[in-house]
Amino acid sequence: MKELFSLNPYLAKYKYRMLLGCIFIALSNWFGVFPAQIIRLAFDLVKDNLTNYQLTQNFNNQVILKNIIFHIVWLFGSLIVLIAIIKGVFMFFMRQTIIVVSRLIEYDLKNVIYNQYQKLTLAFYRQNNTGDLMNRVSEDVSRVRMYIGPAIMYTLNLIVLFILVISTMISVNPLLTFYALLPLPLLFVAIYYVQNTINIKSEQIQAQLSILTTTVQETFSGIRIIKAFGREKQLANRFATDSEVYKEKSMELVKVQSIFFPTILGLIGISTLFTVYFGGKEVINGSITAGNIAEFIVYVNILTWPVASVGWVTSLVQRAAASQKRINEFLSIVPEISNPNSNRFQFENYIEFKNVTFTYPDTQITAIDQLSFKLNKGQTLAIVGKTGSGKSTLAQLISRMYDVSEGSIIIDNQDIKNLNLNDWRNQLGIVPQEVFLFSDSIQNNITFGKDHCEYVEIENAAKMAGVYDSIVSFPDGFKTMLGERGITLSGGQKQRVSIARALIKAPKVLIFDDALSAVDTQTEEHILNNLAKNRKSSTNILISHRVSTIKHADIIIYLAKGKMVEIGNHAQLLANKGPYFELYQKQLLAEQEKEA
Repeated sequence: MKELFSLNPYLAKYKYRMLLGCIFIALSNWFGVFPAQIIRLAFDLVKDNLTNYQLTQNFNNQVILKNIIFHIVWLFGSLIVLIAIIKGVFMFFMRQTIIVVSRLIEYDLKNVIYNQYQKLTLAFYRQNNTGDLMNRVSEDVSRVRMYIGPAIMYTLNLIVLFILVISTMISVNPLLTFYALLPLPLLFVAIYYVQNTINIKSEQIQAQLSILTTTVQETFSGIRIIKAFGREKQLANRFATDSEVYKEKSMELVKVQSIFFPTILGLIGISTLFTVYFGGKEVINGSITAGNIAEFIVYVNILTWPVASVGWVTSLVQRAAASQKRINEFLSIVPEISNPNSNRFQFENYIEFKNVTFTYPDTQITAIDQLSFKLNKGQTLAIVGKTGSGKSTLAQLISRMYDVSEGSIIIDNQDIKNLNLNDWRNQLGIVPQEVFLFSDSIQNNITFGKDHCEYVEIENAAKMAGVYDSIVSFPDGFKTMLGERGITLSGGQKQRVSIARALIKAPKVLIFDDALSAVDTQTEEHILNNLAKNRKSSTNILISHRVSTIKHADIIIYLAKGKMVEIGNHAQLLANKGPYFELYQKQLLAEQEKEA
């Protein structure tokens, strides 16, 4: 339960609603217990009048007694119906307070978790899979809500009901109370074990359902590959096998559930039998009336379902505690990258790396090793090197997705760690190596990084990115809806839409992380010419493995295993006849062979 104590601040936030809910629980239970006393009174009155009716046979007042019995039944029956309606009204208000509070806390908790997701760094996401993260904000929060709502409500309901019913029963006859309630502990134990088995089976079914869902999702996502390799039959067999396992586990659950209600009904029957048998003895002894037996039978039935729910409630609490523990562990993670400065920041002068070294915390791979350079505003820096040389890591360090392990990154005389992080990132335009587009319209994907865009701005960004003609050729133009991860578009179109998304911000610093690999040479030249026109307003960082992309840059750095091997402009590096020259010669030869 200690894990669930962390929910107390949320419960305190809605304490008045919870208090009102407790009042409604008490009132609904009082009106639920009261009809048993009315039944006892009606039973005794009818019994006495029936006796008098039989004694007055062949007398004139027999008709009067018959009318009295009829009116007693009608009056008390109507009263029971009225009380049941009042009880139902209070139960409605009970659910409208406590269950609504659980939904409000669910809403608050999901927002807290989502905000924590936003704060955590890329290192966290490298170490955790998406499915687990999704479960925390969906499945785990739902289990916690079941504790806050149904578990608390039924627990309070059981406590209040026990106090009201058992105190009333003891006041009538303690011995009969003992015999009437004797089977209930056995009912509790039986229900607890049956419910526990049901929960285990349900967890197994849920796990198998997740496997089925994953299989279907992967099939939809990779349908092109599946068809290309002709693996439809194999995947259908795999799905059928998983479905068979799901069916078997579901049938096991049904078998266990089939024991549930017979067990409850059997123990209720035993309790009723005890009540009638031992209650009959008490009636013979004259300590209670026959109406008290009817009253006790009603009490036993009132208590049966709350007692039966104890096992279910216990299971809810256990599952909620496990889920809340996972949530607490997640919420206790302190983001490695913070935003310590609230002062506004505008980039004006330069970016400088001073002996920067970076090692990935999860793999301990050193991606950048003692790198130093200075890039002035308006200049274009190009980073080139083989795969795994640290090019993309450099882009992530500039956008402060990671903090450096050693050295420092200086932005206008300030360490990047001391900048207003939101202001700095808002001045960056990043085109990542792996393009990600949302399942939304092309227009909304382009304007993702900027609020309140005019249509002409969207068009200009698309034209600069060389994707305008492709977009307007679609029937819905910029309103065209994209499939998951932009599957509607080709690789080159997705990349150019991603470029337009960065350009529409008119960023102070523009970072292209191998962002032109999927476009043809003509389109690449078009985009680079547009960038050159905006050199004064933008500082550009081009990361590429193609010399054609970077040859006009002011500064070119050749990286190898995170180390700077060469630095200079295109002409200087060719004159050095080093690794850059060799790369240029290989790509030039490849182009000539392609043209031939």
